[in-house]
Amino acid sequence: MLALSRKKDESLVIDNCIEVTILDIRGDQVKIGISAPKEIPIYRKEVYLQIQEANKQAMDTSAADALKKIM
Repeated sequence: MLALSRKKDESLVIDNCIEVTILDIRGDQVKIGISAPKEIPIYRKEVYLQIQEANKQAMDTSAADALKKIM
């Protein structure tokens, strides 16, 4: 993991196409802005993990249904 220090209104660039800007800092919260191409999905980690779990369950269900049809 790369750890960087940034101040309000400072940015960092990832892979020449994603810009992350520090918009506001209040106490222990940091508000960030992300500029990226539309084809790059951006999720909060907790939402990303929920999507991954739902996809896994859907795959497990699909596999089970396929096995039932074969038998």
